[in-house]
Amino acid sequence: MPDFLPYLLAALIYLAVAALYWRRTEIATPWSQVAVSGALVIHGWLLYRSIFVAEGMNLGLTNAISAIFWLTSLIYWGASLRHDLHRLQAFVLPPTALFVLLQWALPETHQLSYAAEPLFRLHLVIAFTAYSLFTFAALHALLMAGAERALHRKPTLFRLPDFPPLISMENLLFQIIKLGFSLLTLTLASGILFSEQLFHKPLVFNHKTVFSIIAWMIFGGLLLGRWKAGWRGKTAVRWTLSGFVVLFLAYLGSKFVLEVILHK
Repeated sequence: MPDFLPYLLAALIYLAVAALYWRRTEIATPWSQVAVSGALVIHGWLLYRSIFVAEGMNLGLTNAISAIFWLTSLIYWGASLRHDLHRLQAFVLPPTALFVLLQWALPETHQLSYAAEPLFRLHLVIAFTAYSLFTFAALHALLMAGAERALHRKPTLFRLPDFPPLISMENLLFQIIKLGFSLLTLTLASGILFSEQLFHKPLVFNHKTVFSIIAWMIFGGLLLGRWKAGWRGKTAVRWTLSGFVVLFLAYLGSKFVLEVILHK
C-alpha cells in the first residue's frame, strides 16, 4: 500500500462527513459518528507510528499540530455523543483533515532524548490534552460568535445550516475552559517537576514558560469574571480567543521558530 493512502483516507472521511453537514444532507447520525470514529482510529494509528520511533519520540511541528487536532476532533466527537454538536463538527473536521495531510507531506523531525522519562510522558499527555481542549474552546468560541451574528442577521465569514441554542453552547464552552484550565495548571506544575528532575532547575523562564503563564492568567481571569460578574457572550469569546493565541505562541509558535526558521 502506498504510504500516503492511509493519510488520504482519513482526510477524505473527515471532509466527507463535514461536507454532508455543510450541505445539510439528511444522514443517520450514528453512521456519521461511526465514519468519524473510523477516521480517528486511522489518524491515531498514523500518529502513533510517526511519533513513537525506535530512537524515542519524534515531536516535530507537523506531528505536534496533527496530534493536537486529532485530540480536538476526538473531544468534539465525544462531546457530540451527549450534546447537540453534530453539525458543528463540520467546522472542526476540515482543519483536522488538512493537518493529517501535512503530517505526511511536510514531515519534521525533532527527537526527544528524554522521552523515556515517565514524568515527562505524563507531562506531555496532560499538556497535549490541555492544548486540545483550548483549541476546542477557541473553535467553539468562533462558532458562538458566528451563531450570535446569524441570530441578529449580520454577515459572517461562515454559515452552518443551524446552531444549537446559544446558552447551551456557552455552558459547554465554560465546561471545556474549566477542564482545560485545570489541566493547564497541572501542565505547569508537572513541567516544574520535570525541569527540576532533568535540568536541576525548578523553572526555566523562557519564551514558552512565560507565554504559558500569561495564558494561564487569561483563562483564570475569564473564569473569575464568569464567577464574579457573570461574563458571557462577546466578552467570553474575546477572552477565550486571546488566551488561545497566547497559548499557541507558547508552544507551537516556539516550535515553528526553532524547527522551521532556525532548523534546531
